[in-house]
Amino acid sequence: MSKIIIDNSSDLDDNVAVQMVLQVIELGRVSDDGKQYCYVTTFNVDDDVYAVGTHLNKKSDKFYVYKYGGFNK
Repeated sequence: MSKIIIDNSSDLDDNVAVQMVLQVIELGRVSDDGKQYCYVTTFNVDDDVYAVGTHLNKKSDKFYVYKYGGFNK
């Protein structure tokens, strides 16, 4: 079992960020030929877009939660 690290760099409450990460985990390891969780998953929260990015380390999975500015509203 690997360690899970969550870096909530957004303005969202930690509980919301954790729920978003859980949804990504539930989708499974779909990137890098099944080795990594989805590279980037976006979520709509209160008319804003947030993203969960992932990074695979040797003994852990790191999730970054941040406000995403890549979509036009």
